[in-house]
Parts: sequence; structure tokens; C-alpha cells
Amino acid sequence: MFKKILIANRGEIACRVIKTAQKMGIKTVAIYSDADRRALHVQMADEAIHIGPAPANQSYIVIENVLRAVKESGADAVHPGYGFLSENKLFAQALADIGVAFIGPPVNAIESMGDKITSKKIAQEAGVSTVPGYMGVIADADEAVKISNQVGYPVMLKASAGGGGKGMRIAWNDQEAREGFQSSKNEAANSFGDDRIFIEKFVTQPRHIEIQVLADSHGNAIYLNERECSIQRRNQKVIEEAPSPFLDEATRKAMGEQSVALAQAVGYASAGTVEFIVDGASKFYFLEMNTRLQVEHPVTELITSVDLVEQMIRVAFGEVLQIKQDDVQRNGWAIESRLYAEDPYRNFLPAIGRLTRYRPPEETVSDTVVVRNDTGVYEGGEISMYYDPMIAKLCTWAPTRETAIEAMRVALDSFEVEGIGHNLPFLSAVMDHPRFASGNITTAFIEEEYPDGFDGVSLSEDALRRIAAATCAMYRVSEIRRARVSGRMDNHERKVGTEWVVALQDQAFPVSISADPKGANISFEDGETLRVVSDWVPGDHLARLQISGVDLVLKVDKITSGFRIRSRGADIKVRVRTPRQAELAHLMLEKIAPDTSRLLLCPMPGLIVNVNVAVGDTVHEGQALCTVEAMKMENILRAEKASTVAKINAQAGDSLAVDDVIMEFE
Repeated sequence: MFKKILIANRGEIACRVIKTAQKMGIKTVAIYSDADRRALHVQMADEAIHIGPAPANQSYIVIENVLRAVKESGADAVHPGYGFLSENKLFAQALADIGVAFIGPPVNAIESMGDKITSKKIAQEAGVSTVPGYMGVIADADEAVKISNQVGYPVMLKASAGGGGKGMRIAWNDQEAREGFQSSKNEAANSFGDDRIFIEKFVTQPRHIEIQVLADSHGNAIYLNERECSIQRRNQKVIEEAPSPFLDEATRKAMGEQSVALAQAVGYASAGTVEFIVDGASKFYFLEMNTRLQVEHPVTELITSVDLVEQMIRVAFGEVLQIKQDDVQRNGWAIESRLYAEDPYRNFLPAIGRLTRYRPPEETVSDTVVVRNDTGVYEGGEISMYYDPMIAKLCTWAPTRETAIEAMRVALDSFEVEGIGHNLPFLSAVMDHPRFASGNITTAFIEEEYPDGFDGVSLSEDALRRIAAATCAMYRVSEIRRARVSGRMDNHERKVGTEWVVALQDQAFPVSISADPKGANISFEDGETLRVVSDWVPGDHLARLQISGVDLVLKVDKITSGFRIRSRGADIKVRVRTPRQAELAHLMLEKIAPDTSRLLLCPMPGLIVNVNVAVGDTVHEGQALCTVEAMKMENILRAEKASTVAKINAQAGDSLAVDDVIMEFE
């Protein structure tokens, strides 16, 4: 077996590979850029080597820099993770040239399947159903528009060497095709060093279902069932599950067998994924093959008990695959939620900064539930603007889909992240969405269910009552502590009352409370009484309670006269007041937000790529004003209404913070 493996990657996938290597007794080497000197993967590895400046195109995707680290460390194998150089044939060949094993497929498989144009042609020759499109290299935006019209809108513009949602745009008209072509080329060049773009028909209302394959260098190949990856935003997967709630056994078998045949046709050896879109009639179409480990591989591991990283290492060492197709089981259900550093209240724009609090739920393994968190960060660490915004992959397993979803709901409620914007509220909202719970999902789920973006969750009255009861009991505990403070003046005893008004989410609940050593009873005006049991004490940021026997997990922060509560995707300010305080509070004026309608504010920390207008220009609604790049993605900022540019405060190359003023209008 290999003695030392270098992980040519960073973040959570580097940490994931290190864990399996350590389990196998293999030494590990981390590489890091200037921005990752204190990263978790650097701390976990047996040794670490610096490879360059923060930008990936000056460090992680510079083959010469990585090869230098390989030689310096004496590693006899390299695991590329996903992204960066994982599907770069030149990197795999360079390793072969110096006698170092590449823990991935052969160079010819990377070349034929890693290139989306070539892979689609091979799939067509192998009899695999493919989506209509133009597979040739497109010279410029004018040709892109011409081809888009020939294929028929809507079309998908995709980077030939792309992956992970980078270099992909949907175009519904000529203008979007023209703009999308240039943005896709730029993202592809920055992320993969290859700016070739191809165009294919965009199939509306599809499901994204992929097959995990595993093959060795001795001609053996199997498939390990499927993953449903339809919950996507901007072509970036957000929630995955295994198996799919849609596939029947016949379709599953057909997709699996075609995937294996395709892998064998190119002499594939390693873990790989064949991606399909599936329509409502269960017809499936080949999209691409990812010749690497997928981000969402944990859900497959959870339902099959196969460590895919371990299998990749063993195959790369030349071992014969010990798992036969008949050995592959499908046990229970697994869900993965991708926790991203992005602000769901700002249209999911990237967020960077320091993790002032990072407390994942406890990882557990039992016959009834598994909670797993693959991460590459830690409390006090920093989320950089230079890389992918992923913080963690939270996974749950349970015997059924319903119980796996419920386990995920509790795990998300228990996940504490502070200091940056993140999508935890959105993930919780999806878990509670009736359409997701039913399994009736497509890749258009997010745009259909959240057409105006995500602005939080309004909880049901029953849920609000439970939170009201919980916070009333918690507030009483806080008041008792304040009443018992030492050093108070004589004759100034503070008494804790029993009558309160709990105000939250535009509702007010007058309640009375009676407590005993084991808990408290909260009585509402309509006669309902809820029993609250908890060991919460003031200062705890996480409260685990039972409300009349039902578990409730709340994230808690103290505010004046109450708490900021986060639960099930809702972010609520709860005020607990005496009846007289509530009466007076009702008379208070609300603060009016400042008018920013004449300003273009930077929606995220990022770099100005270009400014498309000048002072004095008249702009129309929807016109592109400037482009901001953050975390390898370009974002075009457009005019919300017709106006005239009065002042421009930023230019190409400027780094801006959130809400910095880019330009002003008359």
C-alpha cells in the first residue's frame, strides 16, 4: 500500500481524504496557499507545504507548484479531491511521468470523459440517449447567438472543462446568450484554465439524477445506485439525497448498466459519476461524466457502507475490486445539505469573513440515525473570497426518507454559525417545504418556490405558540437569575411575575406561567396549556426543550426584553414583557430604513471586474451596470429602473465590501 499521499486540494475534501488515509495507516501531505496557512486541512495532515499566493490560478491549479510539493514531500501518490486539478489530464500525465500514482482514472479516461464535448460524442456512439445541442467549439458571442437560435431557446452554455456550476449559464434570448457566453468563458478560464464553451438544449422541468460508478484496472466495474441532486440554484447543487424518490427499479437498473458500459468503454478505473437529466416520463439523457470524486459522495457511502475514498486509493494501488454488483445494497435513506457562505436574504450572494462561532451538531452513529458533518473550517477560521463558498456538508441517514428528513431538520436547528452570512435558514425552509417532503421536485424547485428570493420563514401559529411557551419559560429563568444578583440595595427586591405577553412575528400571546422543579406550565388565553421542560441556562446559545413531550431545538441570543430565536428557517425577535410594558411598547414608533433607491450598492464582498457605464449615461431597466467577482463566480449588477448615472465610486480592480456604494443616480 502507499506510504504517503499528497492531497492536491483544500477545504473539506482535503480533510475528508486525510481521514480515510489515516484510517488506512497512510501518511498525508497537505498543500496550502497564503490564504490557507492556518486552514484545518493543514492542521490535520502529517506535513504541509506552501505552494503560492491566495488566488487558485497562482497556487492550487499551477501544476508546477503542486509537482514541486510532491517531489519535496516524497509522496508516492496524489489524491486530487474535486475541482482544481482533479480532471486535468496534464496533471495526471505529469504525475505518471515522475512515477507518482494519481488516485483517479487513467489519463485517456480523463481526456475523453472530462471534456464534455468529447464525452457526449462517445456517449452517442455507445447508444446512450443525449440532449440535442452543438458540440463544436464556439468562436465568439455572435456564433453563440447563431447556434442558440438553431438549437432553440432556452439553451445551456457550458464550459467544456467545467464542473461545480462554474462556467454555466441558461439563456432564454439573444442578449442572455451573448452575455452568458462571455461570462461562462471568463469563469471557465479562471476556474479551469480552459475557456471552451459548448451549447445544448435546456430541458425544462428536469430532475438531475446521477449514478455512482466504481471500476478497477482489471476490467471490473459496478454502480452504487443513484443520487438525486435536483435541488439546485444557479446550477449549483444545494441538497442531495440517495436513493432518488422518483426512480423505479427498472429505470435505476437501466441507468446503472448504461453508466457502467460507458465507463468500461473508456477503460475507466476509479470512482466516477455519470450524470443524467430525467424527465417526468422517466426518460433519461446523458449530461456528462465526472472523472473524480463528487462533492455529494457521502450520501452514497451512507446507504451502501462503501468508503469511496478508500476504494479509490486501493484501485490506484492496483488492487482488484472486491465488491461485486450483487454485493451492492441500498440500506435506508441519506440526505446531504450543503452549508454555504452565502446570504440567502441577499439573493444568495457570497459572504466572507471570520467564523466567530462554529458549532456543528454532534456526529452520531446508530441503527436509527446517523449525523455526519464533512467540513474544512473551524471556529475562529476565515472564509476567504478566493475559493468556493462551501463551509460544510451536513448529512443524515435513517431507515426511511421521512425519518432522514426529520433528522436533518433537527441537525440544521442544532448547527451554530455566526460571523458570516450562511444558508442554514434556507436549508431548513426546504426541509419543511411540503413539495420537498413529497419528493415532487425538479431542478426548477428553487426558482419556482422562491421566485422573489428567500426572505425568511413565517411559522405556523402552532409553531409560534411552542416558541412563545419556550421563550416565556426561558425568560423566567433569566429574570430569576437577575433577581438573585448579589450586592443589591436593601428594600429593592426584584419580584418575578407570572403574567406576561410574548410578542413574535406580528403576534402577541398573553400567557401565565406556573413553575415547579421539573419544568413550567404556560397557559394561553384560550385555555391551552403547554408543558415546558428544559435544562437551558442564560448564556447558552442552544436550547433543547420539550414542549408537551415534543422536542424543540432553538438557537438563542439575548436581546432587550427577550431573545433572538432561530428555528426551522425562521429568524424571530421574541419580546417577553409584562402586560403594562406590552401596552406601552405598542405605542412606540418604528424606525424607518434609509432610502438607498438612488444608489448601486455592492451586494457582496468582491472584486469589480468591469464597469459598463459612465457618468452622464442614461440607463434603462435591466441594463448591465457592472460585474462583481466573488468566490470564482461573476455577478452582473443591473439597473432596477431607468435613470441617469450621476457618480461612479469604483473602477475595475477595486475590492469592495458589502454595501459599499458603486455608483449614484440622479
